[in-house]
Amino acid sequence: MSRPTITAFDWVPPFARGQVRDLRVRWALEEVGQRYDVHYLRPGEQKECAHRERQPFGQVPTYEEEGLTLFESGAIVQYVAERYGTLLPDDPAERARATEWMYAAINSVEPSIMDLSFVTVFERDKPWSEMRRPAVEERVHGRLADLSQRLGDRIWLDGDTFTAGDLLMVSVLRILIDQGYVETYPSLTAYMHRGINRPAFQRALADQLAGFTGGTPEWYPAWAAKQKQGQQA
Repeated sequence: MSRPTITAFDWVPPFARGQVRDLRVRWALEEVGQRYDVHYLRPGEQKECAHRERQPFGQVPTYEEEGLTLFESGAIVQYVAERYGTLLPDDPAERARATEWMYAAINSVEPSIMDLSFVTVFERDKPWSEMRRPAVEERVHGRLADLSQRLGDRIWLDGDTFTAGDLLMVSVLRILIDQGYVETYPSLTAYMHRGINRPAFQRALADQLAGFTGGTPEWYPAWAAKQKQGQQA
C-alpha cells in the first residue's frame, strides 16, 4: 500500500506558521501511526489549475491515496479516523458523539474565532474592523464559555478517551493560544494543553515548521509593513 500524500505550503507569513490546516491532518496521521508524504506548494501555486483539480478553492490541505483525493481538513481527519480506527470509538453511539464534536469544532466554534482573525489581522486596516471587534469578541467568549461549561472536569470532551473530535477542537482553540481568550477559562486552557502536549501533535507541528523552506514572495514585505503601520496607529 502506498503512503498517502498531503499538500502544504512551503512558505507562509511568520504569524501563520504552526496554524495552517494541514497541521490537523498531519496530527491525525501521527496519532494513527501512518507515515505520509508531503507535496509542497510555492506561493501562488495553490491557485493554479493543477492544484485546483485537487482543491477547487485553491487551499490546503488535500489528501491523496490510491486514487482517492480529498479536500477540507475536517473531512480528511474524519476519513483518517475511520480508515485507521484509533480516533473514533467502535460503539456506534460513542462514535456519533465523537463525530458530533468534530462538526461542533468546525461549525460552532471556529467561525467566530476566524471572524476575530479578520478584524485583528487580515482586515484590520478596513474602516469597519474596529467597530466590529467588540461584537466579534463577545461571540468568541460566548462560544468559549459554552464549551467550558460543557467540558466541565472531563479530561476529553466525551470522558477519558481522546478522539478526532478532541483533535479538531484543540486545533481550533489553539488559534487563540496566548491571546488571553482561552486562558480566561481554566478548564479549556488545561484541555487545550493536554492536546498540544501529546507526542503526535508535537511531531506534526515540528514537521510542518520544518517544511517552510520557500523564499519570501515579492508582495510580502510591503504587506507586512502596512500591517505594522496599522498596529502603531
